[in-house]
Amino acid sequence: MRFAARRTVTAFLVPLCALLFGAVLATPVAAQPVVRKGQQQTTGTQAPSQNSAQCQNHDRPPPPVDTSEEPKPGQPSPEPLPVPKEPVGGTRMGECGLVVPNGAKAAIAGDITSASWVIADLDTGEVLAAKDPHARERPASLIKTLLAVVVIRELRLDEVVTGTQEDANQEGTKVGIGPGGQYTVRQLLFALLMRSGNDAAHALAAQLGGVPKALDKMNALAKELGAFDTRAATPSGLDGPGMSTSAYDLSLVFRAAMKHKEFAEAIGTKSLDFPGYGTKPGYKVINDNKLLGRYQGFTGGKTGFTDDARHTYVGGAKRGTARIAVVLLRGELNPNPLAEQASRLLDYGFALAAENTKGVGQLVDHAPEAQPKQGTGLGTTSASDSQQPTNAANTNNDALPPDAQRSAFGNFGAPLVGLAGVAILVSFALWFRRKRARAARARRVAAG
Repeated sequence: MRFAARRTVTAFLVPLCALLFGAVLATPVAAQPVVRKGQQQTTGTQAPSQNSAQCQNHDRPPPPVDTSEEPKPGQPSPEPLPVPKEPVGGTRMGECGLVVPNGAKAAIAGDITSASWVIADLDTGEVLAAKDPHARERPASLIKTLLAVVVIRELRLDEVVTGTQEDANQEGTKVGIGPGGQYTVRQLLFALLMRSGNDAAHALAAQLGGVPKALDKMNALAKELGAFDTRAATPSGLDGPGMSTSAYDLSLVFRAAMKHKEFAEAIGTKSLDFPGYGTKPGYKVINDNKLLGRYQGFTGGKTGFTDDARHTYVGGAKRGTARIAVVLLRGELNPNPLAEQASRLLDYGFALAAENTKGVGQLVDHAPEAQPKQGTGLGTTSASDSQQPTNAANTNNDALPPDAQRSAFGNFGAPLVGLAGVAILVSFALWFRRKRARAARARRVAAG
């Protein structure tokens, strides 16, 4: 009986083991990404590759030196603006450091200490030379050029604006608006650009529907122009949370502004009669741009300064048929004031124009059709575009190539499962036959 029992157990265990072994062989291993020749396999712990030549401040301006950019209590700090996958204005606009024409003979005379600058042809939009054109900086009062274009587009110059105490309370440079004073939009626009009046900026923003709405309009215009580095946080250029721009962007804005005769007239005006308020009499507003009337062919510009932005400057000049503009950001007055640095860059621009050398970029006329895509740097591949690591545990086998849907022993697992099934049926039939034979012998013995 013991021998018969062992034979019975063996009859069941042998096919059962065959079945389990075949099932193991047929189980596909976790599919691994197919690595082709010339590719490196990535894992979940590896970061996507980045351009080693990233520009400084490629996604945000340098850290502030004071608390002016801290958001109000309960409000989050604005995230940096997305960096376009491809630099607006051409590939060379994504370069770091000096970007100059190949083979140009002209050279810059003297020191230019500004961190970022652009020289461009106002008529063709050709960028003649630059330094870190898309590096993100703060505009200071140069953002008033963006506000000016919105004002010219949306307000009538003969509209009358009543000054408020809130206008008069603005920080920084003021033109002298007082509560109850009566000013036309034209007078405020000219005072905004000639004397950089922060009170005039506030009064115009109020006329546009209030500061938040004015900022929305300014930022919408920046996007329309293709100025993707620019976000206005204040209408005057005083530092605020998320304030950002670039020399390239302000070149776009200045070129767009110069297409409006009102803007060109305002920045080229040396003095303006401005009304008083209450018992205070009227007075003259004097243009603070030191190159006006001193640099040959100078047509006007705008100055700016804050503790975080440092010194900023935009200006243009015309010689013969060429109209050249310069933008300088994050400059210092030593060894040369920004007006002097601007004049040297203008000289350089006119020399390049005379050589008729090919430019290094282009000021776009409007935003590219493709919206900006978050990137890791200027002109670098974005993280979303790089090859993503594959999580093998979550891989769908149906989506894998045929050579990835294999068992640990290649393609032989499935046939082995079939052989195991046949073995079970044969073993069961033999066992059942032996069982019936034993039962028959037992009956004969009992009868005999």
